[in-house]
Amino acid sequence: QVQLVESGGGLVQPGGSLRLSCAASGTIFRINAMDWYRQAPGKERELVAAITSGGATKYADSVKGRFSISRDNAKNTVTLQMNSLKSEDTAVYYCHIILSLPLGGEPGYWGQGTQVTVSS
Repeated sequence: QVQLVESGGGLVQPGGSLRLSCAASGTIFRINAMDWYRQAPGKERELVAAITSGGATKYADSVKGRFSISRDNAKNTVTLQMNSLKSEDTAVYYCHIILSLPLGGEPGYWGQGTQVTVSS
């Protein structure tokens, strides 16, 4: 079993910053990709940022230049630094990881989600 625990969400004013963290624990051989998704009310879940085991990153166009994703492979953690937040960034943010199993297979796991609200 693999568990993901997220932290760092909350209420922030427009232009402010928040830092989300996600820690993976359990039976982990190797983590390939680590991602952050978000889902706003009435909208589909969308990819915000992703990082590979080698450190390559990808961002949604809407957050480029404002958000930064990083990971600590030794601690199995992924962090999303969010700056210059806008009201449209309000959503539930989900951590997602893709594992690599020793005998093959790449299962994915989701965190429980953390609310980010950007409002004055």
